[in-house]
Amino acid sequence: MFGIFSKKPAQFFTASEQEKIVQAIKTAELQTSGEVRVFIESKCRFVDPIDRAKEMFARLEMEKTELRNGVLVYVAVKSRQLAIYADEAIYQKAGTAFWQEEVLKMLRHFNKENYAEGIASVVLEIGEVLKYHFPYNAATDVNELPDDIVFGK
Repeated sequence: MFGIFSKKPAQFFTASEQEKIVQAIKTAELQTSGEVRVFIESKCRFVDPIDRAKEMFARLEMEKTELRNGVLVYVAVKSRQLAIYADEAIYQKAGTAFWQEEVLKMLRHFNKENYAEGIASVVLEIGEVLKYHFPYNAATDVNELPDDIVFGK
């Protein structure tokens, strides 16, 4: 295996690629009360990556956002699996087709070995949907979750 799929989790991305993803998270959250997190690990312990994404969503306490509008982008690099898990409020508002299309967009980028770009672009698109359904309110909104990339094993 070549490229990203032969590295340890913390080494999947260069410093500039990590910064690109973190900046996408920050940009996505600028005009919304919604929260976006990215979780990267080597292998998925589940057959279906959405089950692992759901587990990590809970472990990261993303369901504790006030408006239930958190979204987790999950990637298991060596397992070559990914998923997007959205809390109930934003999942329902955006609809199943939106989430499925975002996964396909990420896959298209990954197939071209544009991993950081794939994650960053999907994070920005998720931010647009969050902005539409949960616009930013300067009087009440706070950043409820960290904007960093979470690396698993």
